[in-house]
Amino acid sequence: MTFKPFVAAACVAAISMATAPSALAQAAAPAVTHGPALAGVCIISIEGAIATSTVGKYVDTRMQQIVAQVNAELNGEKTGIDNEAKTLEGQRATLDRTVLEQRASALQVRANALQRKAQQRDREVSATEQKAVGRIGTEMEPLIRQVYQQRACSMLLQRNAVVIANPAMDLTGLVVTALNAKITQFAFDRERLDQAPSAGVSRPAAPAATPPRR
Repeated sequence: MTFKPFVAAACVAAISMATAPSALAQAAAPAVTHGPALAGVCIISIEGAIATSTVGKYVDTRMQQIVAQVNAELNGEKTGIDNEAKTLEGQRATLDRTVLEQRASALQVRANALQRKAQQRDREVSATEQKAVGRIGTEMEPLIRQVYQQRACSMLLQRNAVVIANPAMDLTGLVVTALNAKITQFAFDRERLDQAPSAGVSRPAAPAATPPRR
């Protein structure tokens, strides 16, 4: 059995699910009496394991810091552009038309550049989160196999694909405990994605595909 697909799926939105209540919890369903646990059948929540683990919470906190840094950078530039636009508007009646158009054009160039930077930062933040959560998945994969074998499982199901199941069949807590013992944090910064050269600008020949800087 391979756990690769499960680990890959966890990279989509694992951290954001840390406090998301299940549909059953939202509905405040009455307590359920379970039948006996099925021998050999186990379930796990990959997303839940990542989100509730110590390292998962660390990644969530670090991502919030990175997003705050990006917002500070972009908002600072936006404030400068907004202030200059207000100043230019106030001088509209006194400035020579040619000068006004030149300054307005230059301001628009800055605004367009900021928009491109914001789009790039968004891609960088997404790439950073995917890489960080992927690192957790890589650390967790052998632990899932280990717990799977210790519990003598013959089948492992994703918990979000199961409506109700006996908690005794759930390996999530065991995997979280093992993951907490293995790793609690790791250093990472925002991924840097190089922008493509502007059209019409001559550049030296480069390889067909340049990997992102790390």
